Amino acid sequence: MFNLDPYTPINVLKPVADELWIVDGPVIGMTWLWTSLPFSTRMTVVRLGDGGLWIHSPTEMTPLLKAEIDVLGPVRFLVAPNRIHYWWLRDWQIAYPQARSFAPPGVAENARKRGAAFDYILDDAPVAEWRDEINHVVVSGQFMAEADFFHKASRTLVLTDLIENFEAEKLHGRLWRLICRLGGVLDPHGSMPRDMRATFTGHKGELKKAVETMIGWKPERIIVAHGRCYERAAEEELRRAFRWVGV
Repeated sequence: MFNLDPYTPINVLKPVADELWIVDGPVIGMTWLWTSLPFSTRMTVVRLGDGGLWIHSPTEMTPLLKAEIDVLGPVRFLVAPNRIHYWWLRDWQIAYPQARSFAPPGVAENARKRGAAFDYILDDAPVAEWRDEINHVVVSGQFMAEADFFHKASRTLVLTDLIENFEAEKLHGRLWRLICRLGGVLDPHGSMPRDMRATFTGHKGELKKAVETMIGWKPERIIVAHGRCYERAAEEELRRAFRWVGV
């Protein structure tokens, strides 16, 4: 059985930069081949200039977390960044019916099983409501499309599964650590999982262009959904992680 330590405390706001927070959620199981692998979960919260909240990859909602969120401001936008990261979205939509929900192509089909729907399907066109504060790019492969974001004020890049960066000390079991090492997702050398890379075989040019766009934003830090975030040298980490596409 594979086990993973969560990033405690979970389900509470953790400040990262001015007007930007993360929430580390519970560990969940993801089906892989013959077994289930544990993944940590992480949400990102941005307070926009008008006081409204932009929430990326919503984690499990608890009464304490909702109370903390309500103190920050009104929830305006909910983002499911890819077809894997939508699990708790419906709970947030019920709690905040005034919020608009966004996702890249391919997410709605999966999310519908959980009762979630979207107001807007993201492409590379800027979103009027947040374009002055947040950039985004949609990265598409054969398996899924992922929307990745850049908070301009804090110079923070928000990724989901394009880079995973599991810390060895949080992984229980030699086989689990070996899988992460062979998969290219072991800290500090996190990258796109090798099985996911295979789904970009015919899309390397588009992926390279998207990563070059991210580098052009000149990020200072990278938030990832799984594992340790990169608090510095973000451009260098992007070049390292995507060397395999010629960046």
